[in-house]
Amino acid sequence: MVVGDVSGHGISSALIMAAVRAPLRQRSYLSGSTSQIVADVNHQLAADVGDSGQFITLFYLSIDPVKRVLKWVRAGHEPAIFYDPATGQYEDLAGEGVALGVDQHARYEENEKGKFNTGSIIVLGTDGIWESRNSSGEMLGKGAINEIIRENASRSATEILEAVITNIRKFQEGLKSEDDLTLVVVKATDIY
Repeated sequence: MVVGDVSGHGISSALIMAAVRAPLRQRSYLSGSTSQIVADVNHQLAADVGDSGQFITLFYLSIDPVKRVLKWVRAGHEPAIFYDPATGQYEDLAGEGVALGVDQHARYEENEKGKFNTGSIIVLGTDGIWESRNSSGEMLGKGAINEIIRENASRSATEILEAVITNIRKFQEGLKSEDDLTLVVVKATDIY
């Protein structure tokens, strides 16, 4: 799973996203670690857009459902949220890494978390989720998102996602979002 957020808005940003999506998909089918995949895509993108000042933050997550292992690369993007309802513990899936398109020779760190429980929830999103504002200018914040996840942890991934979006809309009190809202929710189930 991959979530990215391009700097700026409009057609030029959409073109950058398209310029990343195709090579990322293609490179993901070849052998190599998550860090090699992201580094290769960055190398190509930085050569193309390095002088433009544009960049893309990215969170690249690979899940092995049999071994129950997560591997990820964080390239300047917000950490994903990992929640284990069995323990009630939250964890940011953090790590070092510069946004794509900034430094053609950047290296990326592969991070790993093993042995997650059935029912564990992973949430990837863009900053427009927790930076949503109400009519008073207050931001929703990650704490509120964590609480929505906790309150809906017994529900399906789709229902958790819908609960987050519903709560954001309610918090915004009818205001239009200033930034895009991209959200991915994954929930570990038993393997049959």
